[in-house]
Formats: sequence, structure tokens, C-alpha cells
Amino acid sequence: MPLKEPVLTKRIPTPPFGDMADRKLITYDEYVKTGGYTSLEKAVGMEPSEVVDIVKAAELRGRGGAGFPAGMKWSFLPPLDDGQRFLAINADESEPATFKDRLLIDFDPHMTIEGIAICMYACQLDTAYFYIRGEYHHQREVFENAIKEAYANNIFGPNSRMGKVNGRAPNLYLHRGAGAYICGEETGLLESLEGKRGWPRIKPPFPAVAGAFGRPTIINNVETLALVTPIIEHGADWFKSMGKGRPEGAPPQVPASFGPKLYGVSGHVERPGVYEDHLGIKMSDLIEGVCGGMRGGKKFKAAIPGGISMGILSTDQYEAELDFDIGKKYACLGLGTAGVIVMDEDTDMVAVARNVARFFAHESCGQCTPCREGTGWMYQILKRIEAGDGTTKDLDMLLELSGSMGSMPGTTICGLADGANWAVRTIVNKFWDEFEARVRKEKYVSLAVIGQ
Repeated sequence: MPLKEPVLTKRIPTPPFGDMADRKLITYDEYVKTGGYTSLEKAVGMEPSEVVDIVKAAELRGRGGAGFPAGMKWSFLPPLDDGQRFLAINADESEPATFKDRLLIDFDPHMTIEGIAICMYACQLDTAYFYIRGEYHHQREVFENAIKEAYANNIFGPNSRMGKVNGRAPNLYLHRGAGAYICGEETGLLESLEGKRGWPRIKPPFPAVAGAFGRPTIINNVETLALVTPIIEHGADWFKSMGKGRPEGAPPQVPASFGPKLYGVSGHVERPGVYEDHLGIKMSDLIEGVCGGMRGGKKFKAAIPGGISMGILSTDQYEAELDFDIGKKYACLGLGTAGVIVMDEDTDMVAVARNVARFFAHESCGQCTPCREGTGWMYQILKRIEAGDGTTKDLDMLLELSGSMGSMPGTTICGLADGANWAVRTIVNKFWDEFEARVRKEKYVSLAVIGQ
């Protein structure tokens, strides 16, 4: 069922709640007129631990890819001491086909800023860094202006409505990345934030214990923090009235799929764009009911559910539910960022796999041997297969190579190798006939026959 009313896109017209042509930037004054910053006022009237408990009760899961419970992450922080504590907002939206956070930054930045302030108060974090993708030039200007408005109205700074946070005036800074995919990984982001090369760190220690500059740090996605604002306003039960919920018969400790979700849809649909709906909408309903159907009336062939690192849904998985359990049910890595790429019947899946492998080979940071070498070899093999020069041995080698990169825990520091593995393996396995048709069937002749 569709949302009764928008949550994240309350002020951003999105079908079926309005015309996308009517979108405009919401300034501080307009935001306040529509109820903005009342959640922050409500939060600062509570004990910080109470705010954390509400977010935990809502079972809000991170919208940046991993789906880790946000409230649980907040509770990992060590006790206060005299040092600084940081919040890093991951706006490095570099996963291919992902552009949902850009919508919030472009048109309703104060919703995210309010969520940032609530998180800082709840977790007693005195300094926040909004780490934005380097290619987001316009979005940087928009968010920088919104930060200035927030300071002018005492959201941050020496006269902040939050008072002293961890004994200090709370501050929010914007930090630009330099266009590296690997910096979307949370510890790679922290290295970049510190002015170093964006190489992911070995964990533990985890960022909540030793993050930015060696201090306790919470890292959350833009959409995740934007959702904190309405959760504090309306409560955990309201939030849990939306979404797929918990799998039937599952105990309370099993993570669920509650709340609304932004889906960024691209590819072969009539109306690509960012749409808000229940977490758990079916792929078929998203394409037909929201995006106007397949482009040109063609048939559905495949879809990537959440950015290319999540793998692919095959033709017979058109009814897949886009929730956090999608990976278990449909043999892909997960929902990821919900950046949905739709492909029609004319799509060449060999070319898709080759293009995916090219991306991962280019973006590997090179720190770990399996990823540095494996992504490059996968790309070379797929180029050979696409050109018609591959053999059946190449297909076997491709699956063996990808499996060794992502099926053996502990071989790499971050998840880029896993993403490359799942992307290539799921495409090859689910569209095996296309790959088999592109390779030469070698004939094996014994040495005894050759010697006669």
C-alpha cells in the first residue's frame, strides 16, 4: 500500500503527492512555518538518553547501505570524558545509480540539519562534519547556505538552543570529498576527513570508540538523520506503522524493515526519479504504479535493487519486495541504498557485467591484494567474453575469481571486494545462458590422440 502522506518529502512534491515541477528550495523561514525545528525543541526538553531510546524503539535502520540499527549504533559510544566527540554525516553519494540524498540536500536541507542537531544532543557530540561528494558542486552551495541559516538562528554556535554539548558549543562544518568511491566506506571517509588517503581502516577499533582523530565518532547517512526528525516529532509507534515490518513469526530481536524509504529509480522506466514509499514496496509496484511502467512498453528483464554492489534481480524476481530482507530471499547482497536500475528485454547482460567490473577495477583503493588484483582480472575476462574471444574456461575462472574475493571473510578490509563479487556473480549466475552463448566451446583432445 502507498504512503498516506509523505514523510521525508513533506515539502518536496513527489508523485503521487504532487508535481516534481513544483519543487523548490525550502529556506529556514519556510521550514519553520511548516513545523521545522519543533522536534529539536522537543528533544532538548528530554534527557539525551531518552532521545536515544526513542530512536532505538523506532528500530530505524541506516539508509546508507548496511541497514544497521541507528539507535544501537548511538548506544555504542563510550562514557563522556573531557575530549571531543564527533558526528560524521555520510553525503558521499558515490554508489552508481544512487541519488536519493541529493533530493534532500537540494530542496529540504534543514530537515537533515535538524536530525543532525538531535543526534548531536542525544549522543553528546560537540562537532559534526557533513562529508559531501566532491562532484556535488551545487549541493555544496545549497547546504553551506543552510548551515549559515542554522547558525544565524542559534541551532549551532555559542548561543545554540542545545546549550553546551559535551561542555562545548556545538558546531557543524561542511567538508568536500574528492570524488573517490571508496570514501563512502565509513572508515575511508574518516581517513579522508583527516586529510589522509581514503584507505579503509581495519576494525576494531570501531568508529564509535576511536573514529575521527582517534575520538568517539558516530557516522550516519543523510536520509537516516533526516528520518530522526519526524521520529522525535511523532514517536516510535508512528514510524513503525509504515514499512514491511518484521518477518512473520520472527522474534523481536530480529531486525525489521520499518518506516518510509526513498527509492532512486533510473534505467528503462517511463518516469525515472526519486520516490518515497513504504519500505518493502514490490519491484513491480514501484515500476508500474510509481514510475509509469517500462519504457516504450517493453518487458522487464532485470533490476539492480540498490546500487550496483548489491547484485541483480532476475526476470522471474519482478515481484521482489524492496526491504532489508531482500538479500536472503533473492540471492543478492541486500537493499543497499535503494538506487534501483531497471533493465528491459533488450539489455545485454554481458555488457552490464563488463561495465560493472570496469567500475570496481577503477575504484578499488588498492590496499588489499584480492580486491586490487581480482577486480582488474574480472574486468579483463569479461572484456574477452564480450568480444567473443572467451572460452568456457573463462566462465569458470570468472566465478572462481569472484568467489575468492567475496566468499572468504577476512580477506579484505572493506566491502568493495564483496560488492564486486556479488555484482558479477549474480549477473553471471542468473543470466548464465547469455554468457554461455558468447564463449567458444573448446574441444579437448588427449595427448595420445595427438601422438598418433
